Amino acid sequence: MSKPSKAVGILVAGTGINLTIGFLYAWSVFKKAMVADWGWTHSEANAAYTVAIVTWAAALLVAGVVQDRIGPRRVIQIGVFLVGSGLIASSFFQTPFAMIVTVGVIVATGIGFAYGCVTPMAMKWFHPSMKGMVSGITVAGFGVAAVYLAPLTSALIRNFGISRSFLILGVGILAVAQPLSFFVNNPKTGYVPEAPALAAGRNRRKKLDGYNYTWRQMVKTPAFYLLWLMFALSSSAGVMMIGHLASIATTQANIPNSAYIVSLLAISNASGRVGGGMLSDRIGRRNTMLIVFSTQLLNMLAFSFYTTEPLIILGTVVAGFSYGSLMSTFPSITSDNFGMKSYGANYGVLYTAWGVSGVLGPLIAGWAIDATDSYSLAYIVSAALLGAAIALGLFLKPVHTAPAGTDDEPATPATA
Repeated sequence: MSKPSKAVGILVAGTGINLTIGFLYAWSVFKKAMVADWGWTHSEANAAYTVAIVTWAAALLVAGVVQDRIGPRRVIQIGVFLVGSGLIASSFFQTPFAMIVTVGVIVATGIGFAYGCVTPMAMKWFHPSMKGMVSGITVAGFGVAAVYLAPLTSALIRNFGISRSFLILGVGILAVAQPLSFFVNNPKTGYVPEAPALAAGRNRRKKLDGYNYTWRQMVKTPAFYLLWLMFALSSSAGVMMIGHLASIATTQANIPNSAYIVSLLAISNASGRVGGGMLSDRIGRRNTMLIVFSTQLLNMLAFSFYTTEPLIILGTVVAGFSYGSLMSTFPSITSDNFGMKSYGANYGVLYTAWGVSGVLGPLIAGWAIDATDSYSLAYIVSAALLGAAIALGLFLKPVHTAPAGTDDEPATPATA
């Protein structure tokens, strides 16, 4: 197999793995059934999901460090096994604490392990000018999982009950994702990806010299803290929408069957991951971020006025596309600024910001609806956070100096 063909095969297999492990997108379906069929409270049913968000972010950090040492294949295989076996174990229990252990810890750890390895691995097979597109495609696989997992889970629960649905999903994930994991790995040392052909009249964007940073060197740079804060502040609005959109659609526009709105958000999210990644390859990561931050800010300020079905659809598409764009742009700008050698660990450290936003966004929405019986205050707070991200982004500069205390030669191109 030629190197370009193998690179495409790696990308397809990695995206397929992400497509199968996006289980948490179906949790709202399980939560609803647990409350209705098992008599759990909403807090009990949501506990496993809350723990899973934190565990996922922590596991991705661990996966980043480990994959840089032993390679991504074994870490992905362990991750897939944990996701599948954790779901199978969930089929034997019906208590909130057990679900916290099986889903909140075991399944979420597996998701973090697999998800945290696919994108770094795939990016190493392609030319730096394609980083945004490649990262966008891989993370889009995870985002689009909601499109099929939510209705599939709903049908399984309706026909087989909650416990057997866990079992079926667990077995299915092992059957599909584990074989795919044997087709993925990093390229051999010394591999140089081929540059894509340029269309007539187009020039490649100018690159700046970049260096390979370890995560310990990375956290000593001002750029890391700017990126971390920007990630946490900007993604909280999207995470809030993922958790509360169904309620928002019902509350503001009286849409009784809001399931298709949730699916629309997932499709927009996936589209933004690919589209935002490709845009960042064209105009730069920071420019893309500032555009997305501004668009989402305006969308949040206007969301209180979306009181009809067409306007809710418009707001959903903008929110999903904007959030998805961030999920491909932040991985790319991490590799641009800090190199590919320790990229897995570096992005794992940065991704802890998403873990914070995963708690912050839903908390803001829950607090607003409980305190005021409206989501309007949540939109205002989210807009303010996005405004702060814009301000921080204006100070962000590309990192193109060697790590402190070293005299390394430039390793990878850094992009503004």
